[in-house]
Amino acid sequence: MAIIPDWTLLVQMANFILLIFILNAVLYKPIRKILLERKKKIAGMEQAVASAQEGAAESQQAFKVKMSEAKMKGHQEKEALKEAARAEERKLVAEISEMAAKDLEAVRAQIAKEAQEAKKKLQGEIQTFSASIAEKILGRAV
Repeated sequence: MAIIPDWTLLVQMANFILLIFILNAVLYKPIRKILLERKKKIAGMEQAVASAQEGAAESQQAFKVKMSEAKMKGHQEKEALKEAARAEERKLVAEISEMAAKDLEAVRAQIAKEAQEAKKKLQGEIQTFSASIAEKILGRAV
């Protein structure tokens, strides 16, 4: 038994090509668009996290510079007060160290708080975006 192509083969080919164009317009392009938008949003969120981390690193670096300057100033004061009295020297160094420790704790707490807030904000947004994407892909409310 031999297969003989006739005009129905052309009809089937036209059907197939038409189906490809319809599916591309109705299904594939919207999904690719949604995936591209999601990728852009995730990249934006990653960039926001990176900038927040960079800001925290800059704050920590500035704190280190302040600490270095404070230590240097403390050392100079120590040398100047050494001649006056050993007791006064010990008192000033203790005050400066205590103040620096408090500042360090305050800065670390602030950095941790900002990082936590940024993380919470991004976590909330991720769930919203994922629900929105799921609704768009499924075509119904989730």
